[in-house]
Amino acid sequence: MVSRPAPLIVPLARNSLLQGILAAYGLLWITLAIAPKYRSDWLLENLLVFAFAGLLVVTHKRFVFSNFSYALIALFLAMHAIGAHSTYSETPIGYFLQRVFDLSRNPYDRLVHFGYGLLLSYPMREIALRTLRAKRLWAFLIPLFVMLALSGGYEIIESWVARMVSPELGAAYLGTQGDEWDAQKDMSLALFGSLLGLALADAYRRRTGREAWSLLRPLGT
Repeated sequence: MVSRPAPLIVPLARNSLLQGILAAYGLLWITLAIAPKYRSDWLLENLLVFAFAGLLVVTHKRFVFSNFSYALIALFLAMHAIGAHSTYSETPIGYFLQRVFDLSRNPYDRLVHFGYGLLLSYPMREIALRTLRAKRLWAFLIPLFVMLALSGGYEIIESWVARMVSPELGAAYLGTQGDEWDAQKDMSLALFGSLLGLALADAYRRRTGREAWSLLRPLGT
């Protein structure tokens, strides 16, 4: 059996690579927070981001991700920040893709849901490997099932937030664009993204004998 040593963890104060990741995301977030298209919708979109960021801070002393996982998390949050700035259904990148591929709707929200599964499955795999000591098939299935559950839970919480906080912004916030199957399609894309992300991580492990967390090691280590 291939051994899986834990990733080299360096505190934020001495981890210049992680500092760079946080600085790049922070700069992007601040830039996109200036004059968003709909300020109220932007605030709604960021409620869960604030909660997620707070959770990472609170749990940081008990569990520190590898730089690779933090980079994946930052990339996903960057995609979300772009969507929140213009609303997902009116994102310029999405309109560009709609024209190029002759689509019937702005697909940016679909892209982000796929990215959610693709990018956040590995951090969940890291938790399964390091805290649950999951092996082989379970190291694949646990993060897959958790990501699918979180995707469904997000759709439920999203609908609650839209109805309780600002019902008049519901359509813009949910970004269904008239598709009655929007939530199911979003969850399906998250599932496909998660399957791909975990398959790539497993292929890397089989090929190199190392976990992907060995990538983006702290500088100077």
